[in-house]
Amino acid sequence: MKRVILLVVLAVAVNARAGMEITEWMYQGHPLADKGEFVEFTNIGSSEIDLTGWSYSDNSRVAGHVSLSAFGTVAPGESVILTELAITDFRTEWGLGASVKIIGGNTTDNLGRADEINIYDSSDALIDRLTYDDATGKGPRTRYFSCNIPAADYGLTTASSSWVLASVGDSYGSWRSASGDIGSLGQVPEPATIATLALGGVALLRKRQK
Repeated sequence: MKRVILLVVLAVAVNARAGMEITEWMYQGHPLADKGEFVEFTNIGSSEIDLTGWSYSDNSRVAGHVSLSAFGTVAPGESVILTELAITDFRTEWGLGASVKIIGGNTTDNLGRADEINIYDSSDALIDRLTYDDATGKGPRTRYFSCNIPAADYGLTTASSSWVLASVGDSYGSWRSASGDIGSLGQVPEPATIATLALGGVALLRKRQK
């Protein structure tokens, strides 16, 4: 009985801490798309998150560089996109409707083949970080193909060589863009419920406490 209670308490505690996660990225799009890089962030918690005052940075690690305020409130399970392209061009490229929140025109902190993705809250506290470098085995080469981060690895801050590139019709629901890139932008990161993600957060909490 005590063990059951402890697991419930842990799940509730993790759920309270769960929030925005980096869930997908592509550092270079097809030349026809012209600067088609993007990063996807997903609210894996069970409560809305207001991104007013939040920001993004690459390996410069400077909070406030790129504002994420325009995303506004992000619902549980909702994914939002930051990209170099103008919003209208990006929607056209990927066939995304108006319901998918996008911030376009990111020309401040652009991604390279070996780089970082950092998100900060309104108090400039680091919320999530992903360091990758496919040349040294830190993740796949996300050129023309995005990489979805498995939910079980949300606690990692360095990309894993076991992660795979998106393919049309994969478990993330990936598809081909107008220019030929492949990704699953704006989709729930995996075919799992938010409740499952929250309960799985016990392992995430353990990773982050190491």
